[in-house]
Amino acid sequence: MKAVVVTEFGKPEVLKVVNMEVPTINSKQVLIKVEKASVNFADVKARYGKKGKGKFPFIPGLDVAGTIEAVGADVQQFQVGQRVVAFPLGGSYAEYVVANDNLTFDIPDSVKFDVAAVCPTVSFLSYKLLADLARIEKGETVLIHSAAGGVGTTAIQMAKILGAGKVIGTVGSEQKIAYALDAGADHVICYEKENFSEKVNKLTDGIGANIILDSVAGRITEQSINCLAKYGRLVHFGNSSGEVGHFKTSELHSSCRSVLGFSLGTTRKERPESLKETAKQVFRYIDEGLLNIKIGHSFPLEDVVSAHRLIESRQSTGKILLNINN
Repeated sequence: MKAVVVTEFGKPEVLKVVNMEVPTINSKQVLIKVEKASVNFADVKARYGKKGKGKFPFIPGLDVAGTIEAVGADVQQFQVGQRVVAFPLGGSYAEYVVANDNLTFDIPDSVKFDVAAVCPTVSFLSYKLLADLARIEKGETVLIHSAAGGVGTTAIQMAKILGAGKVIGTVGSEQKIAYALDAGADHVICYEKENFSEKVNKLTDGIGANIILDSVAGRITEQSINCLAKYGRLVHFGNSSGEVGHFKTSELHSSCRSVLGFSLGTTRKERPESLKETAKQVFRYIDEGLLNIKIGHSFPLEDVVSAHRLIESRQSTGKILLNINN
């Protein structure tokens, strides 16, 4: 089978397409013939050695959509030929992958492989952040940083589905404003051009945002505290800026505000069972036409270097898709 491997840390050019053996499964795993996979910023971090141990060679990638080719003896809920998405073991940029059955999820017939492939990381994450971590309440204002990216455009929609009264997005360049607005944001602020915390407070009549989703960190986190409402929840789930943000404990207790942390990777490892209900809800929203995952770019597996160059440039909008078997 063809697969993309990393044999040394570095720039996109270290990604190589090679031929290797189809992996084998144990009794609680499934073998999946991959149709599509998505590119996530975590893949860039892994390539640079900033995420995981990076034992060489390794296959990057987090999620796939495809068809089950074989099932282990102890697997009850899946069968050969079934259409699924999964968080596979050992990476997703390959024609065949192995996944544990508790990190494999059935997809409705109405959901195409391209949509299914870009769905798991961004939509599962968005649902967990808003429904389980922030415990969104109807009518609340949600502020979403990096609103034009894959997670951002999905979280905008998820916030609306879950009852947000107002959704405000921030982006790093003015060119991305239209994309976040198209995803459903009520207002979009370019934080490189204006003070977003002041603008958010103005848009909310001085109250601030009830929920802030922050994957940037650094100064963006620090400024976010300035527009977090009383009883507000700031959910920190990434550090794409590479910076460390600081805040004072005195900024929290008297205002009844909370700072929460979340990692989908940790949840996949420590509490995979919690994703079953998440998957059920997400695919219901997609099936009913409520959630539309934005696919901004598509590349063949052989052009994976270009896909990584694009996501690393921060000029991408929506999700980036890799076409594996087609």
